[in-house]
Amino acid sequence: MKLLRHGPKGQEKPGLLDAKGQVRDLSALLPDITPTTLSPAGLAALNSVDVNALPVVAQGTLAVPWSGMGKFLCIGLNYADHAAESNLPLPKEPILFMKPISAAVGCNHDVVLPQGSVKGDWEVELGVVIGSTARYVSEADALHHVAGYCVVNDVSEREYQIERGGTWDKGKGCDTFGPVGPWLVTADEVGEVQNLGMWLDVNGKRFQTGNTKTMIFNAAQIVSYVSRFMTLYPGDLISTGTPPGVGMGVKPNPVFLKAGDVMRLGIEKLGEQQQHVHAWNSALIDA
Repeated sequence: MKLLRHGPKGQEKPGLLDAKGQVRDLSALLPDITPTTLSPAGLAALNSVDVNALPVVAQGTLAVPWSGMGKFLCIGLNYADHAAESNLPLPKEPILFMKPISAAVGCNHDVVLPQGSVKGDWEVELGVVIGSTARYVSEADALHHVAGYCVVNDVSEREYQIERGGTWDKGKGCDTFGPVGPWLVTADEVGEVQNLGMWLDVNGKRFQTGNTKTMIFNAAQIVSYVSRFMTLYPGDLISTGTPPGVGMGVKPNPVFLKAGDVMRLGIEKLGEQQQHVHAWNSALIDA
C-alpha cells in the first residue's frame, strides 16, 4: 500500500494511492494515519479492505504521510562515496543524529532557508518507518519492525552544521528541513529495499545519482543498531544517509541553495518530491 495524508494543514485526511494513481479516501475507516495504523494489526486491517470500494477523491496538498511521528532520526556518512567527497573517513559505526519533529513537512512544501543562511544543501535519503516497538533487536529480526519506507530530503545548512561548533543538529533541524513523502510505501510492496535507485536535481540539473545497495550500513543494521541506544516506537522515522552529489562536495567550487532554486528528487518505488527554496519567511513555515 501507498499511504498518504492530504489537505490543508490541521485538516489532513487519510488516503491511499491505488494501482491507477488515484487517491482513495480512508476517512470512513479511520480518522487519520497514526502510529497505531502502522502497527502490524493496523496494516493487516487495511490490507483486508476492498480498495475499489473506497471513494476516489481529488488529491489535496500532501502532508507527512502519517501523524504522530515521535522521533526523526538520521544516519550520517552512510555511503562510501559521499564520505569521500566530504573528505571524511568511513565511519566504524553508524553516525546518529536527530532532527526535531518541527523540521518535518510534506514532500512539496517550500523549503525556507534560515536567517543568515549561506550554505544550504540537499540530500536525497531512504526513510525507514517503524511499525512495531524495537528494543535490542537483532539484524535478522530488525526489518520485521518496519512498517514501510519513504523519500526524505535531509536539507542541511553546512555552516551551521560544521563551522559553528557543537553537534550537527543545528545545521539539520531548521524548520522545513525535512520533507517527507509523498507517501509511505509498506514494506511488502517495496520488497528488496537494498536495491533502489535514487536521484536529486536542482534547477533541472542532476546532482545526485545513487542506489541503496551502496549503503555502508544497510536498513536492517541501522534499525538494530539504533535500537541498542533507544527504544524505537511505531511512527518513528530513520533517514539512512545520502549518496554522493551534495552541493558541499561539488568541485572545484561548492554549490549551495539560494532563494528561487527548485529541488526535485525521488527513489525507485517510493515516489518523487519537489521543493521551491525561499529566503527566510516565517509565513511560509506556518503555511
